[in-house]
Amino acid sequence: MRIWQYIQTVLPGFLLCGLITLLAYGAEWIEIELIGYCFMDALVFAIILGTAVHSLLGLHPIFCKGVNFSAKYLLELAIVLLGASVSLTIIQTLGPLLLLVVVIIVAVAICVSYMIGRMLGLPEKQALLVACGNSICGNSAIVAIAPVIDADSDDIASAIAFSATLGIIVVLALPAFASAFAIDPHKFGIFAGMTVYAVPQVLAATAPVSTISVHFGTLVKLMRVLMLGPVILALGFRAGRKTETEPEKATAKSLKFSKLVPWFIIGFFLMIGLQSLGALPAAAMPPIKEATTLLTILSMAGLGLMVDVKSVFASSGRVLATGTLSILFLGALGASAIALLSL
Repeated sequence: MRIWQYIQTVLPGFLLCGLITLLAYGAEWIEIELIGYCFMDALVFAIILGTAVHSLLGLHPIFCKGVNFSAKYLLELAIVLLGASVSLTIIQTLGPLLLLVVVIIVAVAICVSYMIGRMLGLPEKQALLVACGNSICGNSAIVAIAPVIDADSDDIASAIAFSATLGIIVVLALPAFASAFAIDPHKFGIFAGMTVYAVPQVLAATAPVSTISVHFGTLVKLMRVLMLGPVILALGFRAGRKTETEPEKATAKSLKFSKLVPWFIIGFFLMIGLQSLGALPAAAMPPIKEATTLLTILSMAGLGLMVDVKSVFASSGRVLATGTLSILFLGALGASAIALLSL
């Protein structure tokens, strides 16, 4: 009986998120039909549409519980399924030296981007979201890390807006950059993999140059995605320790593991392990990927419905400035890494 009552309270908001998700998919389809390429994916459209609905029409209390459910629990489930797309075998393909370089670049880029954000006045959690999105894999990193650090919906929306904007600019600029400076396709692929946010964007940025660039760019980008797991784990421990109060320190020397590491992080690593061991059948991978995408977009629709558009606009300038400086620094790191690898 309680379960049915809970479903009744969640259903209106969930259905509203579903409607916005359908509209977001439709907007993406129209975009592809009109211009032949997806510059802004359904995930970003879902946030924009959700925010527009809340800002123009408000959010009736009947929708609140379902919207919160979609924004939180569906996102956590999507993170678990995301682990199935990450395989440790990529390490063997890339080689230990390039792996080490990617790990160092991601770690340094996160730290420097975070410091830039803080110096420009961003709140701690928002600065972390921008730093991780910039350094790892854009929107995917932002939505995966947000529940770990308990980020506000406004901060998440601002960070994703920056990622979408800069992602498009980088994709358009890189092929022209490669052509103007006659960069070697192999080196350009590595550079693109180290700087572009999403795997599809890597393909879009490298395909005009050569298939070699596509190959190396994709491999390096997947290696950056692989860093999402350790970063999530580290931030989970960090967030867990920050919530420990002084009385708890006096009665216990350590926190419970469940408080340090949320369930979806454990599930994320479990899926990585199953994928790396070959325990997940190949036939299951496309449905898992589709389910991950759908759950993420549903959760982003819920997130958009929780966003205060005034707060987003108030911080957008600082977020964009942080992202711009961070991507320039990441590009410098990528160029330096290529030079070292050439030696």
